[in-house]
Amino acid sequence: MSVKETANLNKPILGNRALNRALLERQMLIKRSSISVEEALEHLVGMQAQAPNPPYFGLWTRLLGFTHTDLAKLIQSRQAVRIALMRSTIHLVTARDCLILRPLVQPVLERGLKGNHGKNLTGIDENSLAAAGRVLVEEQPRTFSEISTLLMAEKEWQGHRSESIAGAVRTYVPLVQVPPRGLWGESGQATHTSAEAWLGSELSTEGSLEMMIERYLAAFGPATVKDMQVWSGLTRLNEVVGRMRPHLQIFHDEQGNELFDVPGAPLPDPDTPVPVRFMPEFDNALLSHADRTRIISEEDRLRVFTINGIIRATFLVDGYVKGIWKIARQRNAATLILEPFRPIDKKDKAALVEEGHELLKFAAVDCAIHDIQFADTFL
Repeated sequence: MSVKETANLNKPILGNRALNRALLERQMLIKRSSISVEEALEHLVGMQAQAPNPPYFGLWTRLLGFTHTDLAKLIQSRQAVRIALMRSTIHLVTARDCLILRPLVQPVLERGLKGNHGKNLTGIDENSLAAAGRVLVEEQPRTFSEISTLLMAEKEWQGHRSESIAGAVRTYVPLVQVPPRGLWGESGQATHTSAEAWLGSELSTEGSLEMMIERYLAAFGPATVKDMQVWSGLTRLNEVVGRMRPHLQIFHDEQGNELFDVPGAPLPDPDTPVPVRFMPEFDNALLSHADRTRIISEEDRLRVFTINGIIRATFLVDGYVKGIWKIARQRNAATLILEPFRPIDKKDKAALVEEGHELLKFAAVDCAIHDIQFADTFL
């Protein structure tokens, strides 16, 4: 790998393509991996999963021979769960990581609750509310609507907004979404119970922020402290990274920002060829850095990140986001619609068509007719 040394700090500078290739390698996007689904989930420190299907697409694009059943079995057997974690968003993680990570991100959930519902929870005894909510969800899995309705029937919780009551329970009780939520092809509202009741174990006290950051770097690094904070939702990580500094590898980006990494993590040659890849909605590869230009330009980010919080499904060409995709169904036919942001050359277009047919085989196995269309105009 070609690097140049800074004159004053004698630390290597990593250019944008070097950071791109490092991210793709660690995200299993240069070559599909043969590791298990459980191993992949733990390496990636979970997958963002507001909707049920994106993790299936994200694993399909990263793992050799992945099938819907591979993930569904983990969810049904309670080896993987859906729970609010980093950035206070729903993540699909292994049962082990659920128990380890949930206590570490408690400040993130509490900050989100205060920002969204603080005024509506004035005067509430948080411990009493959490205890009452826990009893309800451990009696049987319940929707947020059911949780708030039942609690607000009690005099103690009357007069508060239902979404604030449910939000408080979500914050102070580690709620997991139970199947059929998260299973491919299933629908319906999410129902929740406590992680402890579902997994039969208490939350772990053995996790640490240092461990969490090391795992982030192994999957997303090299990265700045600000990147770590954007990924996790945690703040004031400078002190934690300061303690870790003697054990980390340190680089700079082209803007002079300090980049931290775990020793021995892969740093492929910036000119490493990479295949086209289809990325699902909400993929963490696009969400886990303050400066996302290592995989998507700022101009294109504005096309992918919508004002209502949806992160569109994208495709990568030469390792960078070059457009969005969706699948349209009609009776017995499924059409993959690709909307490039700019012209794509003939070779890359052919590669997208080839990979697109594999995507349709995975996503629309029930449809006899598969088609691929490119949008006539650029977004």
